[in-house]
Amino acid sequence: MNIMSFILNMGSFISISIFVFVLSIAALFFHCTNAATFDIRNNCPFTVWAAAVPGGGRQLGSGQTWTINVAAGTTAARIWARTGCRFDGSGRGRCQTGDCNGLLQCQGYGAPPNTLAEYALNQYNNLDFFDISLVDGFNVPMQFSPTSGGCSRGIRCANDINGQCPTQLRAPGGCHNPCTVFRTDQYCCNSGRCGPTNFSRFFKDRCPNAYSYPKDDQTSKFTCPGGTNYLVTFCP
Repeated sequence: MNIMSFILNMGSFISISIFVFVLSIAALFFHCTNAATFDIRNNCPFTVWAAAVPGGGRQLGSGQTWTINVAAGTTAARIWARTGCRFDGSGRGRCQTGDCNGLLQCQGYGAPPNTLAEYALNQYNNLDFFDISLVDGFNVPMQFSPTSGGCSRGIRCANDINGQCPTQLRAPGGCHNPCTVFRTDQYCCNSGRCGPTNFSRFFKDRCPNAYSYPKDDQTSKFTCPGGTNYLVTFCP
């Protein structure tokens, strides 16, 4: 290879390297600008231990807020409140509702009963999908609202479900969904075929915009443009 060929080849290599670098910066910029911020606020008159996957966990006294940033493209994510918790200095302990394997910093989903804020970011047509779900039961009232992006439709589930819970579904600190209690296809929709039941109607009558059973999609799933920020409020 002569010196001229070497210089030309080096020029091509440098150009390609710069191009790859620019693409990497552009991808990072897209990732950052489309990440979503979630403010998690405790308006309950008691302490809760907020949980988020992804995100971990945080003790929140009444009136306190915890903010997490979630990457664009995140799916199958959840936020919920845990109640009746005790943790030691290493972050290990137990909660009456919403416990996640005895860890303050949750690495997996919580144990029923727990009211869930669920979401998936930047999905079909770059839309965020979000909902409140009672498929794992109910422990504290919740509101899930967008706070940016020109999206104004929030979801609220704030009735006294614990106080009115059917006897068969009652649990310490909360109200179970019938799937948790009976574990039958009728309530859990394991075969993909199921419809509303008297138990699911109990939840739907009190929280018409929340999931009352696994196939309750039509009135329970909401969307906002990707890049929207959100507020999850316990006891709104």
